[in-house]
Amino acid sequence: MSKAGITLVTADPPAPAVRLTGRRGVELALIVLAVLLSVYGYCAVGLARNGTVPPGAAGYGAGLGVLALVAHLAVRWRAPCADPVLLPIGVLLNGLGLVLIYRLDLETPGDPAAPTQLVWSTLGVALFIVVVLVLRDHRVLQDYTYVCVTVALVLLTVPILFPAVNGARIWIRVAGFSIQPGEFAKVLLAVFFAAYLAANRGALTYAGRRVRWLRLRLPTGRVLGPILAVWLVSVGVLVLERDLGTSLLFFGLFVVLLYVATGRTGWIAVGLLLASLGAVAVGRLEPHVHHRIETWLHPFGSIEAGEGPNQIAQSLFAFAEGGTLGTGLGLGHSVLIGFAVKSDFILATAGEELGLAGLSAIFLLYGLLVERGYRAGLALRDPFGRLLAVGLASLVALQVFVIAGGVTGLIPLTGMAMPFLAQGGSSVVTNWAIVALLVRLSDSARRQGGGGAPR
Repeated sequence: MSKAGITLVTADPPAPAVRLTGRRGVELALIVLAVLLSVYGYCAVGLARNGTVPPGAAGYGAGLGVLALVAHLAVRWRAPCADPVLLPIGVLLNGLGLVLIYRLDLETPGDPAAPTQLVWSTLGVALFIVVVLVLRDHRVLQDYTYVCVTVALVLLTVPILFPAVNGARIWIRVAGFSIQPGEFAKVLLAVFFAAYLAANRGALTYAGRRVRWLRLRLPTGRVLGPILAVWLVSVGVLVLERDLGTSLLFFGLFVVLLYVATGRTGWIAVGLLLASLGAVAVGRLEPHVHHRIETWLHPFGSIEAGEGPNQIAQSLFAFAEGGTLGTGLGLGHSVLIGFAVKSDFILATAGEELGLAGLSAIFLLYGLLVERGYRAGLALRDPFGRLLAVGLASLVALQVFVIAGGVTGLIPLTGMAMPFLAQGGSSVVTNWAIVALLVRLSDSARRQGGGGAPR
């Protein structure tokens, strides 16, 4: 305003504080829906197989509901601004996995897996709750960068000392108890890659010699050397263990995070070139991998040779039988696939009994989980959090691609567990830890963005 020819400028009033609404009510409603869908699937299996509702349906629904409710209360208390979709997706995928494993148990009464999987799922949800309650700030993980990589390399190395299972040395078996250490190592390596690249992203992008035809700069050995050495050691160990699925997973994670950290598309070209060279070399030199490639190239070769259908052929038959809407839960014959039907080939059961429609819904759930992880990464302001969110989401995306591509014949089969769906305690526990970290990251993203992060 003006007074006596002098213009006085008054300051704008302070902006009102933004009240962050966490939309926990939406999360609770989605959790209830996820539990009801899981219980419906459990009942549908019993009705299709025996004409009655399974006697344990109420207990299954109550147990899954209590676990989901406790996890929801932990999020409501410690991460009230977190993405409301992440936890319900985990509950629904885990519940559907229990239904599919229970359905296959009815075909293999001498080898029940659902009770053990339920115990592992409980441990996974417990770990989810612990991470949400204890980890108040994701940036604390940066202080343990080299601890994470050391523990990860130890976990990857230990299975070499144990006998091979189905051609791969990826298990630790003691007194009837078994775990797959590589599942835990992948999360630790994601933390290490994210922390190291966040600390050295400037040197990776602007220092070193420029390669024009790749449109990138090759960093100095001092900067790129440590992370490249860790990647080579981890992949080398996995090659010795014949666990090439996890090797491909780590390689993809390394390339994705390097691209995100530098913004140089040339790294993708380098990654594809190295992956192709490595695949050709291992496929020619390693008999176990060579056999899988031959089976991929000729999935019906065993039938033509009079030996009967192999696992890939049976999987393709299951998908074909499912058609658009599926045969119905409990009415398929995917058990003919054999010993890996509850683990590597669990997706074939879903494809046969839920059809293309059900399979598409499952892939959409995975896609939504990955998209929410990327969205949290985009909203975060700190480089470490951004890279960690992208890395964790990419782990899920790469794992789904490798497994789904293998069982559908798109790529050679690699022995890995479908996140949440497949039998495997280490896998389900690790995936719940990934969801917990994404919940924490999404909560931080929305707080940093003043309420504009994931909805």
